[in-house]
Amino acid sequence: MKSFLEKSIKQKELLEYIIVFVISICNFAGSMDIITLLKAARLRTLPLSVAGIITGSALAFREDPYAFRWEIFGWALLTTILFQVLSNFANDYGDGVKGTDNEHRIGPTRALQSGRVTRRQMKKVVLITALLSLLSATVLIYTAFGRENLLYISVFFVLGMLCVVAAIKYTVGQSAYGYRGWGDLFVFVFFGLVSVVGSYFLYTESLNKVIWLPAIAIGLLSVAVLNLNNMRDYDNDKRSGKHTLVVKMGIPMAKYYHYYLVILAMVAMLGFSVMRLQMRWELLYLVAFLPLIGHLLTVKRNTELKQLDKELKIVALSTFLLSVLFFVGILVHIF
Repeated sequence: MKSFLEKSIKQKELLEYIIVFVISICNFAGSMDIITLLKAARLRTLPLSVAGIITGSALAFREDPYAFRWEIFGWALLTTILFQVLSNFANDYGDGVKGTDNEHRIGPTRALQSGRVTRRQMKKVVLITALLSLLSATVLIYTAFGRENLLYISVFFVLGMLCVVAAIKYTVGQSAYGYRGWGDLFVFVFFGLVSVVGSYFLYTESLNKVIWLPAIAIGLLSVAVLNLNNMRDYDNDKRSGKHTLVVKMGIPMAKYYHYYLVILAMVAMLGFSVMRLQMRWELLYLVAFLPLIGHLLTVKRNTELKQLDKELKIVALSTFLLSVLFFVGILVHIF
């Protein structure tokens, strides 16, 4: 007979989990209202965060349609969303405490910066989100591997812990790596390699050399979003002592760096298609290249850094679109 836990991890319960998540944080944080909480969660960042999971799931489905399981897909999406929300809460707290979020900052006003949330409340929000992230990751690991594969369980639990630490330490603490120019590397690793290759392994319990190309593509596009964010915030970050890679290299070099990130991502996807002899519908993802090419032209012509804020959405949604079309193309090809 299936255990109680196995019966509980069904797709229909994901919504209930999310509702409990929101209510728990609001209660735990005291007087913090839901609207402020949702703004601090930065929901516009979520499509980019799940692009890696969608791509890895698509790769697994292409490899073996029978290996794909909806419950793994659902819990992987939820876990990734929680990691992203945790990162956003921690970033709000870290930049707020350090004074980086100030009147000179471009973009939406942050929760701690606005005064609607106290430091104590935000710390509580970060704590409960971290715990819920680990809980969701634990259910995901159990769903994928059961109790038999202790090695896989251990490896993925460690990865989950590292994801939590990376999400928090980006801006929190004296050794925050986002303030030392290491944010790009961490985003590439966790949003690209870990997300795509990790989700693929959850289904197949195997690795394939070719899947690293889409993982690299998603990772590079995720870094491109961070690079845009850092170019937009260049003046304020430099003034506040936040030494991002953009601050270290300057705007002219940051633009060339940006071109390489986006172009190499497209080359990596094309390289995968060539190696896998993808044809017709499997090339549907190429549609997502169009807004990316337009975006590069906009960045080249840009003279006011604050105007780059709207480009964040373009790259993030284009990356999400690429992952969805990649999956849809594989589905149509197979069926």
